[in-house]
Amino acid sequence: MERWIEHYSSAQKILLVGEGDFSFSACLARAFGSATNMVATCLESQDSLWEKHRSCASHLDQLKRRGCLVLHDVDVYDMDRHDILKWWKFDVIIFNFPHAGHYPWLRERDIELIQMHRSLLTMFFESARVMLNYGGEIHVTTRNDYPYNTWNVEKLAEDCRLVFERESVV
Repeated sequence: MERWIEHYSSAQKILLVGEGDFSFSACLARAFGSATNMVATCLESQDSLWEKHRSCASHLDQLKRRGCLVLHDVDVYDMDRHDILKWWKFDVIIFNFPHAGHYPWLRERDIELIQMHRSLLTMFFESARVMLNYGGEIHVTTRNDYPYNTWNVEKLAEDCRLVFERESVV
């Protein structure tokens, strides 16, 4: 039986990127009752993930028990060329709260870091675009206050030949 959770269906092939501690993907899998339709990824290696996100253990366990494919060392800059992912097409690709990294000498409002965020999103859009099934969607969650609203996510997507459909505000 197909289950819908907001914008997502258990029948969709879903790719989640930049998952951090995998809490969102685990929550989605729990709501669906299964994760056989999902691939959840993070940039970190398995070892560095444990150091950075100690809370990930239960989330990863839940995902694996529900049949989710979990991949480490997946860079959104070139995920379309990843050894496993390059063969897959998805109905939905989700990138929640993308971030180009934290640097002690940069603040979020510094133009250099804003440019890094824009570059990250542009490369993500280029890579994700070729991984979509016909009619597929890319969902990006960001803040809509300053300085995050200066990233111009909609324009970056349009520059990558994607069509902006809607903005959801919670």
